[in-house]
Amino acid sequence: MGLLPLAMAPPAEAFNADTPMPHHSSVSGASPIVPQTHVGQRVLVTAAASGIGLATATAFLQAGARVFICDLDPVALDAALRDQPGLGAMVCDVSDEEQVAALFKAATGQLQGLDILVNNAGVAGPTALVEDMDFSDWRRCLAVNLDASFLCARAAAPLLRAQGSGSIVNLASTAGLFGFPRRAPYAASKWAIRGFTRTLAQELGPFGVRVNCVCPGSVSGERIERVIRAEAASTGQSEADVRSQMTAYVSLKTFVSPQDVAHTILFLSSAAGARISGQDITVDGHTETF
Repeated sequence: MGLLPLAMAPPAEAFNADTPMPHHSSVSGASPIVPQTHVGQRVLVTAAASGIGLATATAFLQAGARVFICDLDPVALDAALRDQPGLGAMVCDVSDEEQVAALFKAATGQLQGLDILVNNAGVAGPTALVEDMDFSDWRRCLAVNLDASFLCARAAAPLLRAQGSGSIVNLASTAGLFGFPRRAPYAASKWAIRGFTRTLAQELGPFGVRVNCVCPGSVSGERIERVIRAEAASTGQSEADVRSQMTAYVSLKTFVSPQDVAHTILFLSSAAGARISGQDITVDGHTETF
């Protein structure tokens, strides 16, 4: 799939830190009006043809940024581009070193640099006890959830360091805050993302680059429905019971929306979050336990 044209945003303007952030008055996931907090910023979002990735790319576009996305699924990517024609895009497996190199060449060439990287790529991984798990399934989950963030951050770091500014946001999970029976590789990868984030924040902080991670809870959409089906099949429960259990220990008794996560990422990478780095920010309605 060839590169598609990227809509050009107006020249960058200084963000006024006094600009009010959007007020989100409910937990329904409805998208607030997005202020122009990222005018002219150059943003790369991985795995952004759907879900959190597409919601994040869309929010950045609405905030005035120039955005490039990638995804492994060319059909989903085409659909995303029909929905948001202002995006630049290419097909890429971000767990592959050579493909990541090609992605950064294409993205920084079209964007004429980079200000923000959102490492969104991730898979749910297998649902099984450790003793019943195939090593290939373990490795694939860590390759996408952890290796991909390393490869993309490694490519972005010298660009951001050289310009003395920028932001990287990694996607972890509330599974990286607790143990998660039958989901060992997923939990392990998300715990690792938190450690990787703090280490990278220390390495890049002296050069004016911020690094944070966002830990979503259960996010409404097709992916969580697949997780529910897999958990139901593994445990012999009904899908309704699994879904109910997922919100039973959440204080707000609800899933979060992709837009909830996207607007947290937007804040962390904005001037309003200029002094936030090395942090794990949960967006989960307050998960009390797993």
